[in-house]
Amino acid sequence: MGPVSALVLLAVIWSMVFFIVLPLRLTTQGDTGEVVPGTHASAPADFNLRKKAKITTLWAVPIWVVIAGVILSGMLSVRDLDWFHRMATPEVSAD
Repeated sequence: MGPVSALVLLAVIWSMVFFIVLPLRLTTQGDTGEVVPGTHASAPADFNLRKKAKITTLWAVPIWVVIAGVILSGMLSVRDLDWFHRMATPEVSAD
């Protein structure tokens, strides 16, 4: 895996973890009872993007290290993940 592939893998993992972290401990304006005119009641009351980004990074980096380690070690390859192709293609015998 090259450096660009590693960065792309990190970006994908970080994004996926970020979408998981976003709704955690979310307090909406409807929950607090103070809805700002022009916004939905489901809008965040106090959105702390910096804290969510830090939590995301603290979770994404170890996940990335494990996945990159598995890829670099050779324990798992693209051919191992190609189970659908093996299932759809009938085996041809050399008779």
